[in-house]
Amino acid sequence: MSGVAGLGTDRAAATGALQAVRHRPPRSLTHPPHQGVLLVAPALAFVVVFVLAPLAFAVYMSMTDWPLIGSYEFTGLSNYLGVAQDPVFWRSVGYTVLYTAIVTLPILVLGYVLAVVVRSNRRGSTLFRTIFFLPYVIGLTTLSFLLVLEAQPDSGAVNVVLRWLGITDGSTAWLADGRLATGLICVMIVWGVSGLTMVLLMGGMQGVPREVHESAEIDGATWWQRERSITIPMIRRTIAMSLVISVIGSLLAFTQFYVLTRGGPGTETQTVVMYIYQRGFVQLQLGAASALSIVLVVVVGLVTAAQFRLLREKD
Repeated sequence: MSGVAGLGTDRAAATGALQAVRHRPPRSLTHPPHQGVLLVAPALAFVVVFVLAPLAFAVYMSMTDWPLIGSYEFTGLSNYLGVAQDPVFWRSVGYTVLYTAIVTLPILVLGYVLAVVVRSNRRGSTLFRTIFFLPYVIGLTTLSFLLVLEAQPDSGAVNVVLRWLGITDGSTAWLADGRLATGLICVMIVWGVSGLTMVLLMGGMQGVPREVHESAEIDGATWWQRERSITIPMIRRTIAMSLVISVIGSLLAFTQFYVLTRGGPGTETQTVVMYIYQRGFVQLQLGAASALSIVLVVVVGLVTAAQFRLLREKD
């Protein structure tokens, strides 16, 4: 009997010890007080040196008459007041907005169509992805220089093809007319940038569960009904990101216009960034150019915030 009682006592003691271990409060994971600061210090230093410090210096420079060479004087807000009274600047703003409005929707639509073509793992889809994405990899500078050669009035491939199709007589000077140059640049940008949109949308499409499409197909939904009711709502964030990237890139357009038209003829194809470049490095007015740059940064930030607000998902 004493053995049985001892066994019961040992069992009760073991059970009590186990319960004590289970209900013991977890040991707090304490770290040295400055460990978090040390971990983020490299990234913080990078942001301060390469983002915040140049931005602060640009704000200070925008309040001076800073020339490219020589001394400068502090002028306060005179450069910003000059922005409001600069008709050439506002003309360039209007042209940039027009260009952005022309190219944004075609880039999204063409990118979506290309993503639909290559999103499956069928034979040859990898080759088509490479072909469609190749213009973006080549880059705007190379594409622009190639277009300079192909848009020549007498020897360019653009006129040769259009003459063969019977559209023109084959001697159109595309880059000597503001509207023709704008149209040609828009076509090049839509063709060259849609590959990036294709890759972004394709990644979102591949994340849509296949079972959802199969269930809708069994219920009799057509391809367009599945795209409209399933795919597009489920990749809404990806579409929003693609639109934001496209709009920001269009508002900051410079390379293609600098290589192809230099803003001409006259100032017909002069974008905002091209005008800032002219003020800073041609007219040597770095203070005024800095003020224009700060205004552009604020405008792009507001446009981006508005896009995120309009395109955000509803609960």
